[in-house]
Amino acid sequence: PLLPLSEARGAPLVLLYLLGLRALAQVSHRQLLSQPPAAAGPRDFSASRARGYLDNITAIGPRTVGSPENEVLAVNYLLEQIRGIERESTDAHKISVDIQRPTGSFSIDFLGGFTSYYANITNVVVKLEPRNGAEHAVLSNCHFDSVPNTPGASDDAVSCAVMLEILNTLSKSSESLQHAVIFLFNGAEENILQASHGFITQHEWAKSIRAFINLEAAGVGGKELVFQTGPENPWLVQAYVVAAKHPFASVVAQEIFQSGIIPADTDFRIYRDFGNVPGIDLAFIENGYIYHTEYDTSDRILTDSIQRAGWYFKDSLLAAFSLTLTSWVCTLVAVLLVAVFVSFIGRALSWYTHFYVSVSLYGTAAAATLILVHMLAKKFFYKNVNEHFLGDVFFDASLMIWSIVLTVMTQMGLCSAFICTLWVAFPLLTKLMIHKEFSQKGATIKFIVMYMLGMFVPYLYVLYLSWTVFEMFTPVMGRSGSEIPPDVVLAGFIVIFTMILSSYFINFIYLVKSTKTTLVALTSVFVVTLVLVCSGIFFPYSSDAANPKPKRVFLQHTSRRFHDLDGNVVKSDSGIWINGFDYNGISHITPHVPEINDTIRTPCEEQAPFCGLPWILPVHFMFRKNWYLPAREILPRSPIQFKLLSKKLMPWNSVRLSFEVSGPSHMSLYVRPHAGSTLSRWSLGDGMPVASLGGDYFVFYSRGLHAAPWHFWVELTVSAKHSDGIVSLAIAAHYFFGEDQKSPQLYALLERFPDWTFSSGWSCTYDLFVF
Repeated sequence: PLLPLSEARGAPLVLLYLLGLRALAQVSHRQLLSQPPAAAGPRDFSASRARGYLDNITAIGPRTVGSPENEVLAVNYLLEQIRGIERESTDAHKISVDIQRPTGSFSIDFLGGFTSYYANITNVVVKLEPRNGAEHAVLSNCHFDSVPNTPGASDDAVSCAVMLEILNTLSKSSESLQHAVIFLFNGAEENILQASHGFITQHEWAKSIRAFINLEAAGVGGKELVFQTGPENPWLVQAYVVAAKHPFASVVAQEIFQSGIIPADTDFRIYRDFGNVPGIDLAFIENGYIYHTEYDTSDRILTDSIQRAGWYFKDSLLAAFSLTLTSWVCTLVAVLLVAVFVSFIGRALSWYTHFYVSVSLYGTAAAATLILVHMLAKKFFYKNVNEHFLGDVFFDASLMIWSIVLTVMTQMGLCSAFICTLWVAFPLLTKLMIHKEFSQKGATIKFIVMYMLGMFVPYLYVLYLSWTVFEMFTPVMGRSGSEIPPDVVLAGFIVIFTMILSSYFINFIYLVKSTKTTLVALTSVFVVTLVLVCSGIFFPYSSDAANPKPKRVFLQHTSRRFHDLDGNVVKSDSGIWINGFDYNGISHITPHVPEINDTIRTPCEEQAPFCGLPWILPVHFMFRKNWYLPAREILPRSPIQFKLLSKKLMPWNSVRLSFEVSGPSHMSLYVRPHAGSTLSRWSLGDGMPVASLGGDYFVFYSRGLHAAPWHFWVELTVSAKHSDGIVSLAIAAHYFFGEDQKSPQLYALLERFPDWTFSSGWSCTYDLFVF
């Protein structure tokens, strides 16, 4: 285990390399797209060279796991560059290169929980160490694979370009390292973190790793956000603070990300959970609209991203405390009602391209409601009470609320409790500094100026924090599924920040003579914006080449076959299965492609796991609304082969079924035990099956080139004989690339989609068997 920085002699040496990696990464992220610099020295970071790495990697095209682009072309390019760097390195270092192609499986509680199996995927691993070797190492991780149909510049080719240049820079140093740096270019991150698992659990070099830095992306450009660190080992954070010229990190981001609200994960989880290694997770968060789309090209990565007393208490104070909470509840209810209404009339995501619309609509509604509640309380409840007394009381009520919240969050062990500390400490100091002004008649200029200065730090920080949250969450709403109304989520965030920002300005409602003008202005802006939103003038999506905000649609040309217990096909069909990734579904698509409408909503095959649909991941609970357009049957040139090898009776009324599967690089296995049967064990992961939401079992499979057929077994405990079988297994084959990827009918349909969509299509087959 690593010791704190001040207590370990070895830690500063490992820390030195972590600092160097971070510093070089920041420099590169600020220079990568700038004009070519003057001739770089042998030990200088070359922005133009890193630029070349990035362009060459993305020029390969989409790098889906199992495709020649990912398994051959990208790997060969990386090896060519690494060999060139090795030839030019100094005698002070030794560079070792290993191509790892691991096979394994693991269970993960991501996306409701499922089991992942991988075979013969690819890792390119480079170790830079002193000539005489090293016992300890720091790991730097990127991934060169991409999701289907995207060039993956920011996610994550740019990080691999940065790492190549860091390797080049460190290898030319004449000063010998004392510890090793391992550069992992992993080739299967987009397949839910498979390659990192293969490395940290199987590679011999993994045992030497004492810390890691993971370079990732949740957007395209902007500053890198440190959104996960640890576990424990605070010296890693100290290292980041020292190394980063402009540190950008937040425990709030860590707790939001680890709560599962954002439907994403990174290799950080694998190194932490399976390797027990501490580290830092960095990611771009700006412009998440084009993350995982065809627009994630190298030319869009921004320059600065690629380089960077009893009565008072019992009566007045408690009444103000209750009224403040009441005003917040009224504000939340009122704004959420507006959001529900907007969603109901089909105008959700009107702010997706025009974010100011959300502020004009929900922000003004929140502020107006808040002011209205307190204006009515001032007029009717506090009719004859001194205004300055009320201002003092409501200030203290807000202070009391934040003190309670601070206590609760601290007790719960939430690191983001420090925000509450700002909202307790600075207001308290402000009141102490201007105590006399609080008792004066009228809000004088001096009082207002001193009050604003005293509250400047917490307000500035919360504004900065709110910008970060909205920058991250607004694009996420465009890919959060069909079940969660995005307007309700965003309106909720706006209300929360309105409550926070207004907490120490509520007292001004009681100090000023009238807030009627402010209320009328806010109401007018709200009404005008609501009318414009209802009219449909704010179209959610944009095909602007410079700043696209596309609608994501996935289309799978599917052929399905359902077999009975005797192996006979009892039902079969073919169609193009369509999933819109946001709450609007296909309402905006229908005018352009009329046959895609609500008359072809996909029915659920109740007897089949996951409704008999070929999910690539177990996200069925996020996309309950989808469409199935009848189409011609597809006949892949490389069809899937699914065989029952054996059925063996086991002790304790158990049956073991062994299978062999061969097919394309991506397959999904779905398992549903019948009534009276229990899936007790299987050959995957740690042997204990993990059920997805809904009770069915999901296994995600992927492989690299030349992988052997997949063999696995499942074991079921059966209470009695069943005439209708004991388990249903379905297997889906997904053809993401090659000659089987898209049928002519799918090609023709994709061509008809408007240019403000990102429509990703592939072919797949689905076969259900009963045993």
